[in-house]
Order: sequence, then C-alpha cells, then structure tokens
Amino acid sequence: MPILNIEKISLRIEGRQILKDLSFSVEAGTIHSILGPNAAGKSSLAYCLMGCCDYLPQSGKIYFRGKDITTLPVAERAKMGLTLAWQEPARFEGLTVKDYIAVGMKNKDQTQIEKALYQVLLEPKDYLNRIIDKTLSGGERKRLELAAVLAMKPKLAILDEPDSGIDILALDNIVEMIKELKREGTTVLLITHREEVAEIADKTSLICSGFVVKEGTPRDVGKYFKEKCIPCPTRIYPAEEDKIQEVE
Repeated sequence: MPILNIEKISLRIEGRQILKDLSFSVEAGTIHSILGPNAAGKSSLAYCLMGCCDYLPQSGKIYFRGKDITTLPVAERAKMGLTLAWQEPARFEGLTVKDYIAVGMKNKDQTQIEKALYQVLLEPKDYLNRIIDKTLSGGERKRLELAAVLAMKPKLAILDEPDSGIDILALDNIVEMIKELKREGTTVLLITHREEVAEIADKTSLICSGFVVKEGTPRDVGKYFKEKCIPCPTRIYPAEEDKIQEVE
C-alpha cells in the first residue's frame, strides 16, 4: 500500500520549470530511490514534498498516508511523520550532539539517543557531549543526521544525498544505515545521483528535466542511467524534441 502518492506535480521557480507533471508512488515499508543527474530537479522534489517555502507546486497533488498534504506547512507534515534529512546540520552549529539528536524526538530518552549513535557506528561516550562544529568530518555529519532520523522514528524519511562530502568507505557504512532505517519500520525515499547507491532500493524512479523518464528495478533503471544518461545526450523535453523533428 502506498504511503506517498505524487500526482502530476509541477513546480516553477523564478520563471524556470523545475518539475513537470511528475508522478510516482512509494510503497510503505520500502526503500524507493530517485535517481538522476545533477540539475534534474531531485533536491527541488525533496523540498516540494517537505513543503519548504517557495517550493509549493503550482499544480498537482501530494498525498501522504492517504491525506492531501499539498498545501500543508512543514511543521504539519513533520507531525504526521514525514522528515527531510541528509542535509548538512550547519543550522545546529554550537549544539551538542545529544541535543541535536533530541530535537526531533517526542520522548527525549538518552537511552534511545545512545542506541541511535550505536546504530550509525558512533561511540556514544565520544559523541554525546561533542559540539557540532567544523571539527566534525563530512562522514561524521552524515552519520549524525541518520542517527537523528533513527531516533525520530518517522513514518517516511526523505534522504537527499549531497553531491559531495561522502567518501567510498563512508558510503558503504551509510548504505547499511539506510537499510537499518527500513528494518526499524521507516519508509525511505532515497534521492541520489549514484546508481550504486540507488541499487539498495526496492524500486527506482529515474527523473530528468523534472519528470519521471523510467521506473523499475534498481538494476534496470541503473543500467539505463549509465548507458543513456551519462553523459546526457540532450537536456530538452521530449515534447520539445518532437517540435524540432517536425521542423527538420
């Protein structure tokens, strides 16, 4: 049963079409990956689903657990169990790790905070009272972000992978942590530009120029992505391509 349904959403920002009639659904209890090249509209999709300012769609509908959330603010979506993660926690600079993880928890139990740190392979005694600042590596920040999500226990976690800052060794561990989210009962929408990361999903949607161009198994979609999209042979919409062919 779908936990998230996106029906033909379109998003235009400052005159630029970011998303165009984009539709897909995410089944509850699964990992669903959104794969696409840089500037394909992936992060804009994440902000749109979370209800961030300036990212409300001009048309289309977003349903979460059967309820229309298209116009709901971020706070209301968060209360329903939807969260956006895997962003740099720069806005929490100066907080201790313990306080940062506790921000989104309903029951701020230190035992649960320590459990979340163990799950992302960080020793609690070394991190609980550590300040979030520039001394933390990129890999440590990503793990802390995932620890915060695990402690929050959301219904759906949108993980928007940054374009840089994760080395290969850290990536292997983070993949296992994403699987742990699923085991803990969280549905994961994983947004990435790497087919090797998308492969951990149960289903993959490939987006380009703001709409879904292919859906299926991670292996099939990843193969198409490598063969057809790297490098991308065109950045125009199919409808625009048809017009060009007609002119020719």
